[in-house]
Amino acid sequence: MKTLLLIDLQNDFTPGGSLAVPDGDAVVHVANRLMPDYDLVVATQDWHPAHHGSFAANHPGTAPGDTTTLGGLNQILWPTHCVQHTPGAEFHPDLNLAPIHHVIQKGTDPAIDSYSGFFDNGHRQATGLAELLQARGATAVDIMGLALDYCVKFTALDAVKLGLKTTLITEGCRAVNLEPGDSDRAVETMRSVGVYIKPNPKK
Repeated sequence: MKTLLLIDLQNDFTPGGSLAVPDGDAVVHVANRLMPDYDLVVATQDWHPAHHGSFAANHPGTAPGDTTTLGGLNQILWPTHCVQHTPGAEFHPDLNLAPIHHVIQKGTDPAIDSYSGFFDNGHRQATGLAELLQARGATAVDIMGLALDYCVKFTALDAVKLGLKTTLITEGCRAVNLEPGDSDRAVETMRSVGVYIKPNPKK
């Protein structure tokens, strides 16, 4: 079962969005090109309530990039993004939705953030992605999307913990890079736990 996970290819993470990842829209055509090669395609979707605790706007006196505690965990505060039923939460308009078999929504609990497509950041609640893959007989996943240094990274780390053979498609990822070098560090973290890093064919 050849399986592709598309991570958060949503308007708010692409240019013009409230939490735009630099060059984020460039990965959409990569997804469109690759999807026909897979037996199973699952897309994750950040799906926050407007009062989500990870939004700086919900913490008076703070700004995006500040940190706080949420759900007992250290939390970076983000611009308001991917609010349920808003245009920013929709998939990028150029993304071909037809080959996508399932959509997994995450980040719905206002009390804790959810970078990974599998669990919230405290691993307290599952999204249903692991159960879906198990039911379909998937033992390996290829992962791409936004952003490399957050949701892609944590999805890949959880995939390895769940015993899935995991490949990162580097050409299909872009990073936030809040700090210089975050993208490189994310790749090395994934590599260190056994994620196969598929080289970018353009390099």
